[in-house]
Amino acid sequence: MPRILTACISPEIVAMAHQKGAELIITVDNGISCLAGVESAKALGIQVVITDHHLPAEQLPPADAIVNPNQHDCEFPSKSLAGVGVAFYLMMALRSQLQAIDWFAQNALPAPNLANLLDLVALGTVADVVKLDTNNRILVHQGLQRIRAKKCSAGVNALLKVANKSNADIDAATLGFVLGPRLNAAGRLDDMSLGIQCLLVEDDYSAIQFASRLDSLNSERREIESSMQKDAESFMQKFALSDAGIPNGIVLFEESWHQGIIGILAGRVKDKHYRPTIAFAEQDEHILKGSARSIAGLHIRDLLDELYKRYPDVIDKFGGHAAAAGLTIFRDKLPQFITVFDSLCAEWLEGVALQDVILSDGPLEQGCFNITFAQQLKAAGPWGQGFPEPIFDDEFYIIQQRIVGDKHLKLVLAKFDGELVDAIAFNADLTQWPNTAKRAKVAYQLDVNRFRQRESLQLLVRAIEAVD
Repeated sequence: MPRILTACISPEIVAMAHQKGAELIITVDNGISCLAGVESAKALGIQVVITDHHLPAEQLPPADAIVNPNQHDCEFPSKSLAGVGVAFYLMMALRSQLQAIDWFAQNALPAPNLANLLDLVALGTVADVVKLDTNNRILVHQGLQRIRAKKCSAGVNALLKVANKSNADIDAATLGFVLGPRLNAAGRLDDMSLGIQCLLVEDDYSAIQFASRLDSLNSERREIESSMQKDAESFMQKFALSDAGIPNGIVLFEESWHQGIIGILAGRVKDKHYRPTIAFAEQDEHILKGSARSIAGLHIRDLLDELYKRYPDVIDKFGGHAAAAGLTIFRDKLPQFITVFDSLCAEWLEGVALQDVILSDGPLEQGCFNITFAQQLKAAGPWGQGFPEPIFDDEFYIIQQRIVGDKHLKLVLAKFDGELVDAIAFNADLTQWPNTAKRAKVAYQLDVNRFRQRESLQLLVRAIEAVD
């Protein structure tokens, strides 16, 4: 049976699958909102099994089976599974069923050890930024253990190698901020099958070839993203200078923007200006593709659902969850969409302080301000969405400050008895830093910096403001 890799089931994709003789379509991480595509498949006699974790709408597609922990009648206790987790549990259930009917013995095959896939489950779970509830933390922890022991796929090993990362030092942040972006770069700029091939190949040489290509694509992605961010900030400056100010719901569109990068762009703007944000790019001459990112307290998928109910002719398609969503609209509806999105955001955000809040555990005692305690905190992970690593805050003297890598603020700070400590603030606000401040209030996490086989304490700055 042919394999077709696609981001969703559309009637066009179904027609292609039918031409290739497909008798069964199984989705991973999509399909719960693909009514037309599933209906087309069923009309052609193709069976459909949907595995997804996104929130379902009132009407479900007419699939032969739907595996989704977020279905209204599903009793599976872990509602925060990523798409990869749903697929993993489906595979375990299938293995159990085949063992029950003695299928493996009858076909002289060993039952697969699905624990060998936990490195991929961990990677997909962290990269999808789902809540690290108890179940997901177990999956991620076990996957990390396998990667540290080098009992992982050749592709994961190769991705770590091209990123100059050691298997022994990997943590959840490495999955999310080092490996994930490289794999995602393929789908954003080229062919998503490159990332899949990298994770499927079994020999080290081929894995390095794929990983190197992904690393180059990720560098290209960064350049495109940087250009798009400059465009977005230009839009934001115009908003700030207008009489109305920054909207309650930000909508951005530029014809030249790459549709593979708009999700990252929306996230950057949301983080900086703390508003629900949607970035659009051209899908074709009639359709705009949008990617939405939201702030705490506003469920973006539910808001889009409400918008669709009130103005059914404004949105073409949408889907997602609380923090992120995707949608398409007809290009000529963009002005109306901007108006109604801002209005609905204002309604839903009434009484909400539109300012990000960092929750801190307060000042860190001197006895804990060392590399040993930093290592203990790292070992207490995996940390991530819904299970954040502890943040501390205090005032420090600024001994040195400079920009590195064009956008990161590198600092040398002093606190206890004049002892110096390195700190870094990624993606710093270059309109504010560096400056002449002698002291600063800093919210930070403890980190272990590894350089030339030496380890030292480093502060990861989450927020910084000058103190007069």
